[in-house]
Amino acid sequence: MKRNVLIIGAGGVAQVTAHKCAQHAPALGDIHIASRTKAKCDEIIASIHEKGSLKGGGALSAHALDAMDTPAVSALIRETGAQIVINVGSPFVNMSVLAACIETGAAYMDTAIHEDPEKICETPPWYGNYEWQRRDACARAGVTAILGIGFDPGVVNAYAKLAIADHVPDPVSIDIVDINAGSHGRWFATNFDPEINFREFTGTVYSWQDGAWQTNKMFEVGKVWDLPVVGEQKAYMTGHDEVHSLATHYPNADVRFWMGFGDHYINVFTVLKNLGLLSEQPVKTAEGLEVVPLKVVKAVLPDPASLAPDYEGKTCIGTQVRNAAGAEVFIYNVADHREAFAEVGSQGISYTAGVPPVAAALLIADGTWDTGTMVNVEELDPKPFLRLLDGMGLPTRLRDERGDRAWDE
Repeated sequence: MKRNVLIIGAGGVAQVTAHKCAQHAPALGDIHIASRTKAKCDEIIASIHEKGSLKGGGALSAHALDAMDTPAVSALIRETGAQIVINVGSPFVNMSVLAACIETGAAYMDTAIHEDPEKICETPPWYGNYEWQRRDACARAGVTAILGIGFDPGVVNAYAKLAIADHVPDPVSIDIVDINAGSHGRWFATNFDPEINFREFTGTVYSWQDGAWQTNKMFEVGKVWDLPVVGEQKAYMTGHDEVHSLATHYPNADVRFWMGFGDHYINVFTVLKNLGLLSEQPVKTAEGLEVVPLKVVKAVLPDPASLAPDYEGKTCIGTQVRNAAGAEVFIYNVADHREAFAEVGSQGISYTAGVPPVAAALLIADGTWDTGTMVNVEELDPKPFLRLLDGMGLPTRLRDERGDRAWDE
């Protein structure tokens, strides 16, 4: 049994994760939240008390931490006695936090692939550039490290594993579809950290097709998907984390990621990019000030966490798998922005990303997913994970030739 959780990060996803950990405190033990700005951690703890999320015993503590500082992360793990670390901070800190977990023996989780602040869209497979290089070190230390355990990546990887194991053997295609059919009422905003959001879409779009990496430009390839609840939605093929692990584990299938974008987002994004305002490289103003254009754009856009009170509508995120025999299945979740805000004070995008690592923490705590090595989600048994999510606010549905139903019917 592993107990005591250290959550690194204090954004919208961290708030959801903290609330859900608090709801399961009897199984997880003490809950510690750490961020560069301790006041943000204190605000999350206040919201947990306000919503009555803390169940049973266990302490809630806030800590100031520079997560880029591996010795500081290691010291905090030891100080708190945390045996499970949930990294929902910036992807820039993944490797420093992972190194601290390997040093201290704590289990590690993240929700997005590591990024170097100086590089955008490195060559695939992205996991091979950073995380997978620490796989042997995790195995030697007996450290459980579950990579990409948000929703996408994360739950959608589990959907792929379930679909292939139980419904569509020998797949020829795996398509991840992510649609946010909600509205926040702002003229323009991003649903998560603007810097990470824009970095994700300014580089080459990589997909795995015909047994090789293929490249496209952003918004070059679009398709209308007819989805449950949200109906017909236009989505564009986009580079994304899970493509890089799924392509490694299912090399005979085409693996693509599709995300929904409205015309307004595309227009604003295109203007910002063409003006050079999405560049991560510093420039000097006429006054001699050095600024990074992307960070300036981030500074003037709404904080994604501020969108939550006004958000309405639903998300639909799922995995479609097909094989050469004509079998096809779509496994998915629909989340509601207003319901997420009522429960934990966050919008639905944060909710879908923040709940899954807590389900994984519960499975590590009871030994089910305590692998003692580094894994991506599709390497794990998806069924205990999906059963937990069904009861934690993210129920899974399945659509195939038999119709639409619960995934385990």
